[in-house]
Amino acid sequence: MTTIPVFRHDMTIEEISEAGNRYIESVWRNLHESMHEQLTIAFGEIEDAAYGMYLDQLMPALFDSLAHAGFDPAERLSEDDFVIGQCLVFRNSLEKWGTEENRSRIFWNVIRSKESGQPIGTLLTEIPHSHLKFEIPSAPRLYSLNVSEREQITQGIREIKG
Repeated sequence: MTTIPVFRHDMTIEEISEAGNRYIESVWRNLHESMHEQLTIAFGEIEDAAYGMYLDQLMPALFDSLAHAGFDPAERLSEDDFVIGQCLVFRNSLEKWGTEENRSRIFWNVIRSKESGQPIGTLLTEIPHSHLKFEIPSAPRLYSLNVSEREQITQGIREIKG
């Protein structure tokens, strides 16, 4: 069982996505089950923000490992940005797909080389969730795009989600 994603400085955005998905697949369900009671209570009080508490536990290992391998996954933040999971910024997300029981929000992070500062691509993080109760119906999933401009990213998301 992989508990920490392993990235190398020479990986492509597609390889980063694949390694990240292996990590998420190995930990998401146990984390969901271990936090379910706590987050069900939290959902009753703070609704969707309970998913942020979950992602605050799931995603930092991925972003820390990317940084350790020589990538910069973080967005330059403004004062009013809302961030969860260490690097998931709400202004860089879309939520347009699914039913109230199985909704999908996709965040994006432009991944840059720390050395050159140049983007290598964009990592998308899809979070399936319910608006009716605390429930993550399937594993969060990463996708990759070989673009780094906002308009290209949102177009790429629409193509993936249909």
